[in-house]
Amino acid sequence: MAAKLLVESVSKVFGDGGRAVTALENTDFTVGESEFITILGPSGCGKSTILKIIAGLTEPSSGRVTLDGRAISGPGRDRGMVFQTYTLFPWLTVTENIEFGLEVAGRPKAERREVADHYIAKIGLRGFESAYPGQLSGGMKQRVAIARALANDPQVLLMDEPFGALDAQTRTVMQELLLGVWEESHKTILFVTHDVEEAVFMGDTVYVMTARPGRIKARIAVPLPRPRSYDIKVSDVFLGIKKEILALIREESWKAANSLELMGDGDEKDV
Repeated sequence: MAAKLLVESVSKVFGDGGRAVTALENTDFTVGESEFITILGPSGCGKSTILKIIAGLTEPSSGRVTLDGRAISGPGRDRGMVFQTYTLFPWLTVTENIEFGLEVAGRPKAERREVADHYIAKIGLRGFESAYPGQLSGGMKQRVAIARALANDPQVLLMDEPFGALDAQTRTVMQELLLGVWEESHKTILFVTHDVEEAVFMGDTVYVMTARPGRIKARIAVPLPRPRSYDIKVSDVFLGIKKEILALIREESWKAANSLELMGDGDEKDV
């Protein structure tokens, strides 16, 4: 598989002097073209930080990230990001939110509407085109956020715990919906989550990070066939991978807990 994205020796330090916090330290991994990557790790290990560096929203303290061989130095339309919070414009309708990036880019109105209509159908929001975010459930808002990111046709989609605020039933529906969209578009996706089952179900590859300072502890391939349905979660292969990852996460979570005890509660920082 051709390398799409390279993260090379990336470190990130917040603050300076005695209050400096190293969020990431010599982090390396490769993402292939059209690969669906999931990233797991204990709280505060820098999962969100690495996504923000790839998005160009945060600069690394050292190391670099390249996309198709070009160094990332800031935000770009070749990368789209979806956050846990829905980040929709409350004064815009569903259609207008999805069209927003295309309008900023100067795309014609007819083209914007065609793209928005395509994704509205794809995410199952027919009949809600004129609704405002305040009229939508959490799951519906996140569908709009995903559609807005995809409407800009990014090469890489970065997703920072996009289903973390949803109830279990809605989360399951959103997992299957996103996989359906990915099966059609084959975008390269980096998906951060705290949920081991979600990581295995969604990903081609799972990267497990260490406790802070974050590094890659393990790369685990997920040899499950696609397309995937919910019943694969009870297969022996799935459960074996889940067990392996749970053991890795538990080890790192204990390290993180012991570190906080040594530091004192007042020094805890979430990065």
